[in-house]
Amino acid sequence: MVVRRLVVDHVGLLVRDLEASKRFYTAALAPLGFVLLKETDDGAGFGVAGADDFWINVSETPSTGAHVAFVAESREAVAAWYAAARAAGGRDKSAPALRPEYHAGYYAAFVWDPDGNNVEAVFHDR
Repeated sequence: MVVRRLVVDHVGLLVRDLEASKRFYTAALAPLGFVLLKETDDGAGFGVAGADDFWINVSETPSTGAHVAFVAESREAVAAWYAAARAAGGRDKSAPALRPEYHAGYYAAFVWDPDGNNVEAVFHDR
């Protein structure tokens, strides 16, 4: 069994429209078990209890072209994430599928968020 060490503590993206992005990420991350944990005047933090590891903050110059991959617990969770992200306004980049160019069990889907960031859900089926 491969034990992965945590290499990134948290990630933040700058967004043009905080309310629109908050709606998108609340809906898209729900199938992965992530929830909106904290709100400030200019941002929102998502994650699991005690770990608000993903933040969005409003800015006149939003992040664009960033890539964020969220952990999924199964292939079904990747598919549910993809459906929820698309229903919440995410634009299709690539439907759920195996990505053997990364490794034999890499199962992922990708959407563009409201600001044009490449957002992924991935399950490492080892």
